[in-house]
Amino acid sequence: MKQIFEKWNNINLIVRILCGMVIGTLLGLFAPQLTGISLLGTLFVGALKAIAPVLVAVLIVSSLANAKEGQKSNMSTVVVLYMLSTVIGAIVAVVGSFLFPITLTLKDAATGSSPTGLIEVVKNLLNNLVSNPINSIANGNYLGILFWAVLIGFAMKKAAPSTKQMLSDLSEAVSSTVRWVISMAPIGICGLIFDAVSTSGAEIFTEYGKLVALLVGCMLFQEFVTNGIIVSTCLKTNPYPLIHRCAKESGITAFFTRSSAANIPVNMELCKNLGLDKDNYSVSIPLGSAINMDGAAITITIMTLAAANTLGIQVSIPTAIILSILSAISACGASGIAGGSLLLIPVACSLFGIPNDVAMQVVGVGFIIGVIQDSCETALNSSSDVLLTATAEFMQWKKEGRKLPFEK
Repeated sequence: MKQIFEKWNNINLIVRILCGMVIGTLLGLFAPQLTGISLLGTLFVGALKAIAPVLVAVLIVSSLANAKEGQKSNMSTVVVLYMLSTVIGAIVAVVGSFLFPITLTLKDAATGSSPTGLIEVVKNLLNNLVSNPINSIANGNYLGILFWAVLIGFAMKKAAPSTKQMLSDLSEAVSSTVRWVISMAPIGICGLIFDAVSTSGAEIFTEYGKLVALLVGCMLFQEFVTNGIIVSTCLKTNPYPLIHRCAKESGITAFFTRSSAANIPVNMELCKNLGLDKDNYSVSIPLGSAINMDGAAITITIMTLAAANTLGIQVSIPTAIILSILSAISACGASGIAGGSLLLIPVACSLFGIPNDVAMQVVGVGFIIGVIQDSCETALNSSSDVLLTATAEFMQWKKEGRKLPFEK
């Protein structure tokens, strides 16, 4: 039995997910009477629903308690560009979702309730913030989890080193548990696909195709239009030679590795070839893999608004702005969470009072399309790390009258 599990885990997760999708589709089309298969998807979503609140709480507390003060003081320009890009990415997703609204086929979708306006949204937000922390974790109240985890994390900064190490160990243990759950994604996705296809037929893939098209379209817009505007504004020059090089030498490898952390060596080498200062990029590149999350912000925003559309929740412009900010903040934690941005979707969904059961079904849909979504998201995130790091340093070069390496 142990050998079977080892062989299973040695197979690339993308391949396993694709196999699960194919098997679930075939069973849904030709054996819809096997309703017990849908239980696999229910159990998978249930496991994610149970562990995700604990994971978010532990990661935030641990990261804040162990953060070293003053270590990023010389990276202010890079950090501003990172955060600006991430917030704009969320805004791009809001605009895209308004222009091309997406709805999803979910169970019990009619159980959602629509806020009547911005005042109610803010009121619900504040009430959820101060909810009992234990109840917040038990009920999946992510706003309450964020609020109390931040306070506890800052309070733990003065804790003994052994206590901080315990928090790090606990964070790693919970992350490992989530990785085990994620390793079962192919089986869970098989059940989810079976349930969707046996209930709605093959047209369900048209719905998923529209969602993927919106996600990828917004990410491409962010990569080549939004980032182009940011770079050209900062450097007062044609940004596309630099964007093209970053997309080619960093984005392509990140697309296939699907890990910003794994792509750090590639980005460091590219920064070296661009002639950047190692003292700067040796800090900004690892930092970017953690907080520069344009793609994650886009994913969180689009999936949340799709859930809101499904429940018939009318989203106003002010509320969408709040969502953009919340998505950007949430996205900064995506790199530390197994499953990336998908497990942070409930954080944004909680802004609209979307039930956790519905939010976790949206997460399940995210895993179904994750083969494409996660690859594109990682490519955008990682290539932007180099792009914005270079932009920050080239701004200084411009002030000194130095010629940029991509200028003729």
